[in-house]
Amino acid sequence: MKTAFETGAPESEISHSWPEFLVRARVLIDQKLDQLVPAEDAEPVRVHQAIRWSLLGGGKRFRPTLALATGETLGAPCAQLLATGCAFEMIHTYSLIHDDLPSMDNDQMRRGRATCHVRFDEATAILAGDALQAMAFETIAADDSLGTATRVLLLGELARAAGTPHGMVAGQALDLAAESGRVTEVELPQIHRLKTGALIVAAARSGAVIAGAVASDLKAISEYGAHLGLLFQITDDLLDVTATASDLGKTPGKDAQAQKATYPAIYGVEAARDLALQVHRDAVSALRSIDRPTALLTAIADFILARNA
Repeated sequence: MKTAFETGAPESEISHSWPEFLVRARVLIDQKLDQLVPAEDAEPVRVHQAIRWSLLGGGKRFRPTLALATGETLGAPCAQLLATGCAFEMIHTYSLIHDDLPSMDNDQMRRGRATCHVRFDEATAILAGDALQAMAFETIAADDSLGTATRVLLLGELARAAGTPHGMVAGQALDLAAESGRVTEVELPQIHRLKTGALIVAAARSGAVIAGAVASDLKAISEYGAHLGLLFQITDDLLDVTATASDLGKTPGKDAQAQKATYPAIYGVEAARDLALQVHRDAVSALRSIDRPTALLTAIADFILARNA
């Protein structure tokens, strides 16, 4: 029997317990991702093995879960949200594969196991990332649960957030350029609004777009997503300083080794924690104008503030 979450039942029938929502969302997202990507034995086998190694090897599924939570909050059924959420996870995973390459961050471990280029090889990792990027756009374009106009809007959201000059690629370029150089308190949030925040904002906005949100609600969700993206980056920077490899599933201390511009490096650990608290308050405050229960979205902000991995 399907749960209310799976069928898109009215809001009153859906639990707003964040832990329960997170568990169910992860199960549905993982099942959908498994269906959307080619089987391991489909040619070219090595590329498809690398895709599945990277995409299905764990992870928080934060971006697709955010899209589902935002859409549900504003009244969209899960059936119309799931494919778009998975598209965001594909883009995120492609970015991780490429970020881990020797020409970028040269990481050896991701999600508790070997990175894609270590498990396979650099050329295969590049191709796996390229394929995932293409699959993300194909996934939205082929989603016949949505109208054509909605799909066009979603494709635009994803493209802007993933690319340049207003998205993830631009942020990664600025981040690389800032290594070993002085970054100001003005420049630092701009880097992370692009590198981390753009995709998070777009995931939240996409859930609202699918729900047919009115302009005022879409604006509130955009502000919430922007604060949430900044909060995510601050806590990520703090974890790189304070957490262990077993906590993170990746190598800690890499930011300091690369002399990256981070919030602890610019502000210090305690001031960065204070800043996280303020950004969390800003994220929650942005939701107040929405005339619907937003407990689930508030819980997501709480979760990011308190995360330890």
